Amino acid sequence: MHIKSFGPAVVLGVFLAGAASAATLQDTGNDGDNWQRARAELDRRMAVDVRPQQARNVILFIADGMSIPTISAARIYGGEQAGDGETHTLSFEAFPSTALVRTYNTDAQVADSASTATALVTGHKTRSGAISVRADQFLDACAPGADLPPTLVELAERRGLATGIVSTARLTHATPATLYAHSLIRSWEADSDMRPEGVAAGCVDIAAQLLAFDEGDGIELALGGGRARFLPEAEGGVRADGRNLIAEWQANDRVAVTDAAGFRALDPAAGAPVLGLFSDSHMAYEADRSEADEPSLAEMTAFAIDRLSRNEDGYVLMVEAGRVDHAHHATNAYRALTDMQAFDAAIAAALERVDLDETLIVVTADHGHTMTFSGYPGRGNPILGLVRRANPYEPGTEPQLTLDETGRPYTTLGYQNGPNVRAHEGEPLDEETVMAPDYLQETAVELSNETHSGADVALYATGPRAHWFGGSIEQNTVFHLISAALGWPRDEDETAVE
Repeated sequence: MHIKSFGPAVVLGVFLAGAASAATLQDTGNDGDNWQRARAELDRRMAVDVRPQQARNVILFIADGMSIPTISAARIYGGEQAGDGETHTLSFEAFPSTALVRTYNTDAQVADSASTATALVTGHKTRSGAISVRADQFLDACAPGADLPPTLVELAERRGLATGIVSTARLTHATPATLYAHSLIRSWEADSDMRPEGVAAGCVDIAAQLLAFDEGDGIELALGGGRARFLPEAEGGVRADGRNLIAEWQANDRVAVTDAAGFRALDPAAGAPVLGLFSDSHMAYEADRSEADEPSLAEMTAFAIDRLSRNEDGYVLMVEAGRVDHAHHATNAYRALTDMQAFDAAIAAALERVDLDETLIVVTADHGHTMTFSGYPGRGNPILGLVRRANPYEPGTEPQLTLDETGRPYTTLGYQNGPNVRAHEGEPLDEETVMAPDYLQETAVELSNETHSGADVALYATGPRAHWFGGSIEQNTVFHLISAALGWPRDEDETAVE
């Protein structure tokens, strides 16, 4: 059946046709539920407890590539699993404060993870590909004593706070690297990745910078992937300098683990710093984790909080769902949404462990993606499925498959660009094909990989001074808001914000 869009005049005409027609179009028993949900939301909003006190701890959750359509689709996907469909909410959607964050950088309307994460953790916008250096810094940034922008982790360590980094990506990948490293080029993850001019200028690869990090008493915890960047070629790694950075880490009375069993045997009450490297490259997608010997993002988050909260001066923790981005680049919405469920579970695990009177939690993305959510699917239609639209002329009937102008079905989720261009010949899509975990959503513009989006991303905040996060803000303002919530001086020679 070829369903066309219904114009407003047509729908209005149905309502004007009389009481009988109007009665056939009313919501079938859900209006009271919708009203009560809205009233409950009103009650929650009116009862929001503003916490004006200084934060003791901060947890920054970043879902790499979490566009607003990703949040909407993940909510519905979670609702399909939980049985409450479109009325489902993700854990962070209950946070009282929200903002829209502008993600452009100094040289691009559509930015990459290195520059956007740098904005979040240093307060400086920079150029694409740069890791925690200013936009006007190049090889001079590698010189001894270079004036590099300090990161949240560096500033926290200087003040005696405990610090931790958790990611499902490589620990040397763009987002986690911005917290402890300063690099002109994000791809300089190991010495074998570096350009000769960088080596000649004294630049140090990102993995080696993690090992050499010496602010305060050092990072207490770093958990993620990327083991090969820490090992020499002779031991299955990619380092050309022959260094085994894992062994060097352990030689300094620090603990390293490389599998889930070793991780789960750790005691969070133990004082030694922990390095967890659970895969040679990125950790597995959540959908594939059962086949890998890796802890979940929620497990790593829970351990990190239990470990860091032992510091009486507080802590700063960053948790990244790094592979939402990778699934989007492949136009594989299934893995993007399942990794979003893992991200949501990690936030829920954090909420069970922290006191929101002293812990500020900020949830956001570094940038978005081009995934679209459209097509007029009816309520209850599978978010990964083909579009089936309810017919307003016949309430209660089964939604009908919607076809494009060539008579072919299409999915609710798609991408503006990427590898799987929509075809107008061959076998039409069917439900079994599009619901499969490995299905790649169709795209409009053919590229080898889908790109980021330049659209604003969402931010959610709860805890002390969360009410400062709101409206439309620059991405680097997030760093300044977090710093102010912790009571840090706006500059080293200024007094703390009251």
